[in-house]
Amino acid sequence: MSLIPSATEIVVALGHGDDLVGRSHECDHPPGVEALPALTAPKVPLEGSSREIDDRVRTLLDEAMSVYDVDVERLSDLRPDLILTQSQCEVCAVSLPTVEQTVADRIEGNPAVVALEPRSLADVRSDIRRVAAALGCPDRGDRCVQQMRTRMRAVSRAMAPAHPSDRPTVAALEWIDPLMGAGGWVPTLLEAAGGTPVFTRRRADLDALHDADPDRIVVMACGFGLSRTDAEMDGLRTDPRWTALRAVQTGHVYRTDGNHFFNRPGPRLATSLDILAEILHPDRFHAAFDRSHRKTAWRRDPAPAPASTR
Repeated sequence: MSLIPSATEIVVALGHGDDLVGRSHECDHPPGVEALPALTAPKVPLEGSSREIDDRVRTLLDEAMSVYDVDVERLSDLRPDLILTQSQCEVCAVSLPTVEQTVADRIEGNPAVVALEPRSLADVRSDIRRVAAALGCPDRGDRCVQQMRTRMRAVSRAMAPAHPSDRPTVAALEWIDPLMGAGGWVPTLLEAAGGTPVFTRRRADLDALHDADPDRIVVMACGFGLSRTDAEMDGLRTDPRWTALRAVQTGHVYRTDGNHFFNRPGPRLATSLDILAEILHPDRFHAAFDRSHRKTAWRRDPAPAPASTR
């Protein structure tokens, strides 16, 4: 049983998708996993603005409460041998203490619990191997990691700039209101894509972003797809501090499907690197690779219209 989308994708990539008996409410890739019973549900409404969602989540965390409910009865009925969860972020998925308490109280058979905790790209590779070991297929884990590494190295080499000045500064935003810079494995991906990461603070504001004034802004809001991100950015687009940014003025603001790519630390981080490389160095990327993710995984915001002189 997988209680986090990235773990579900890892299990399928390792060839054990048919062994899955349950998933989290967010697990939706690859197609077909939605048919599995969902064992979790958010305790807060996901409607409303990103500010409202952030406030609701932080209220629960301040009260030392879990952000997610677990369907304990169904979990017990499914009798999994292995439960995959995470211990990194109580906002992203069901926390390890919640799973451990559920197992101790209600589930017979003493299933193994493996908690992923990726804080870097190297940790993601390690987690893939840990899941493979728990599934009894360590060789497949090594092979999956090597395939991922080979693909990403090819992109990194193709994007390597001839001069340091060819590396644009890039701010990657993981949340919109309040603004949060993307950390973890994202700065490594930005460097591999031929950029220089700036604004990596987890929680900041438009004044701090204005001070960084990056060449490019890539929005990869956690849990949001392209259309939801577009709607959430309407508040930014009317703020003079936003419109004064160099990246905004030159039309170098990019919205991505942060839900399916950057915020899922699994095999598809290789595709996330593709997306960044295509955004930062499109000519170089298309000359080297016969693939594109524009329109399906990212969009470019147009530069604002010049002010009328009349």
